[in-house]
Order: sequence, then structure tokens, then C-alpha cells
Amino acid sequence: MMKVLTRAALAAVLTLSATQAFAQVKIGALYPFSGGLALLGDESFRGLEIAIEERNAAGGLKKQKIEIVKGDAVEPNQAVGEARRLTSVDKVPVIFGTYSSSLSIAATQVAELAGVPYFELGAISDPITERGFKNVYRTNPTARDFASRMVDAIGEAIAPALGVDAKSLKVAIIHEDSLYGQTVAGYQTARAKEKGVNVVETLPYSAKSVDLTPVILRLKTAGADVVLQTSYQNDTVLFFRQMKEQGFKPKAMIGAGGGYSLRDTMLAIGAEHMEGALNVDFTQFRTNPKAAPGVDDFVKKYQAKYGTAPRSGHSLANYMGALVFLDAMEKAPDLKAASIRTAVMAVDIPVGGTATGWGAKFAESGQNGRAVPFLMQWQGGELVTVFPADAAVAKMKVGIGTN
Repeated sequence: MMKVLTRAALAAVLTLSATQAFAQVKIGALYPFSGGLALLGDESFRGLEIAIEERNAAGGLKKQKIEIVKGDAVEPNQAVGEARRLTSVDKVPVIFGTYSSSLSIAATQVAELAGVPYFELGAISDPITERGFKNVYRTNPTARDFASRMVDAIGEAIAPALGVDAKSLKVAIIHEDSLYGQTVAGYQTARAKEKGVNVVETLPYSAKSVDLTPVILRLKTAGADVVLQTSYQNDTVLFFRQMKEQGFKPKAMIGAGGGYSLRDTMLAIGAEHMEGALNVDFTQFRTNPKAAPGVDDFVKKYQAKYGTAPRSGHSLANYMGALVFLDAMEKAPDLKAASIRTAVMAVDIPVGGTATGWGAKFAESGQNGRAVPFLMQWQGGELVTVFPADAAVAKMKVGIGTN
């Protein structure tokens, strides 16, 4: 009798273990959790984390609890290694990421070769979705979108505010020299030529630089009125500090997301010195909820979980993108790559239908064609949306700094 009970108990344990194993699905999350991009990488991941927790609270994915398997990548080679581990060792059915374009370019190639869908929620370099891959999808706008909005803002917003002809303004393009900066600057140059904008300097620099004085002196010599900067956090802080030291005060500065997005950047520079700086970026939290339904609810969820206000719009963009892809995965008959692709291609969300204000409709390349960046400005220590009008919560001010 004892022997029978032991076997029955063993069978019950094995059955329970199998049920528990089946009731869980792993997904990969590849971001820069350490190194110089860690702050923005972690902020991006937080959006995914909130989306996953929200999904789990609603019953999970196909009635299975979702478990996140994290991969930390500081540079492209590490991104390759982590993507290989996630696909071949952890055998995740999908990977979410990445924030950094150079990391995404490397990791998505591994995922494509492995036949594993890769959901990009934050990296903006256009080539990510221009290589003919069938397993790479992106919800956020691209570098071309950012560059066009930045250059167009000169004629649409800055020149009218200054009361001058846009073509009379001397414009400088400066950028960190990784894939991110190079891609945005390339599109800015092309767009400026198309619009007849007077570009007087185009200056690349290393994001790891400890002295940007030479760049600033070149800008002063050229008499730059408007500076378009594509930068990460550390180089943004350095540039503003040394700009003040050198007494350089252009009429307008526009960032391309990155370091310009972060509250931590503003605190490091000082609200009074960053006052008036413009930023073309993912949807931020001071945006009219009529244009971005659900943004206020996301902020409440973020504050409840992390005990602080969101540090930038990267978390919101990742949250929105994660929900789009999780919904598609739920509708797919299974979690095989071909089924997921069919489900993603069927997504059809109108502009204004998500918490970022973006819609979602994917081209064969995997790129979402309904995502556009907004124009924001630092005012009183807050990054507020100033353009387009339906998303704006404040009017654009003229000038940089308060002293």
C-alpha cells in the first residue's frame, strides 16, 4: 500500500511540475543595463516591465505567466553574445529591446538568423528595418522622422517665434559619432538641403569626450543661431556646461531625444540653464491626453511601482510598443515566428489610439508607419509638448537659459 501511495504522490508531483512549467513563457529583454547608457536602458526596460506585469495580471500570454529573461549589452559584440544566449540557451520565443541603435543592429541580426522575432521599442536608426529581415519589427519612429521634425521646426516654430525668415538663420548640426548620431545627422543634412536651410557647420564628436570646447568654439566662430544636437546623456551635460563656460548662447537648441529627454540631465545641468532647450522626441508625459489617451494612467502606474515620476518618455514608448506586440502574440495561433508575423502584419491601430499618441500599422519591412515624434521644450524644469497643437500643453518660448 505504501509503495502505491509513493508512486501516486510521485506522479502528482510530476504532473504539478509539468503544469507549472507549461504555465510560464519566457521572453527576452535586451537592453544596456550597465555602462554609459544604463540610465536610458533601464528607463526603457521599465516600460516593458510595466506592460508585462499588466498582461500577467490579466491572465498572462495564452494563459501562461510571462517571465522576463534579461540580457545586458554595453557594446555591439556583447549584444551579439547576449542575443545568442537568449535564443539558443534560454530559447526564448521572442526578444524585446533595445534603446541603442548600434546594439539593436547587432542583436537583431542574431535573432533573424535564429528565426526569433525581435521587437524593437526604442532604437531609431533606419537600417534596423531596412535589411529585408522577416523577424524584426519596430513600433517607434525612426531617425529620418526625428531629423525631418528637427529641421522643419526651424521654419514652422523657431523662425516665426523669432520674427525672422527661416533662411536667414545660421544652423549647425552636431552629433555624437555612433550609428545613432550619424544616422540622424545624415538625414538632417539631406532635409536641410531640401528645405533651403543654411547649415554653416556639421560637427561629429565622441560621446565619450571629456572636452567639447573645440566644438563650441567652432560654433561661436560660425555664428550659429540654431544648434541641432544628437547626443546621449553625458555629452549633453558636458556640452551645456562648457557652452556656459565659453559664453555661447544660440537663439535655439534642439535635441534628438537621447540626453535631452532625461530629467536627470536637466537636474545635472540645472533647470535655469536648460530652460528653453527644445527636444524632438518620443511622446513625453506633459502631453495633452486627448492626443495620447492613456498617458496619465501610465504615469500613475509608473509612480506606484517605482515611487518616482518617469525619468523620460522612453518608458512610455516601450510600454506602448510592448502592448502592441503582446496583443499580436495573443492573437497568433501559437508563438512560432511565422504565426507571430501574420499577427503583427494584421495590426491596425489608428493614430491617436495609444498612450503615445501613435498608431500602429506595419510595413513588410517591420516598421510602424504611424509613429511620429513631437516637439517638446524644457520649461520650468519640466519637458512639455509644444508642437503639434493638438498634443501641446504649453506655448513655445524663445531663448536658452534664464540668465
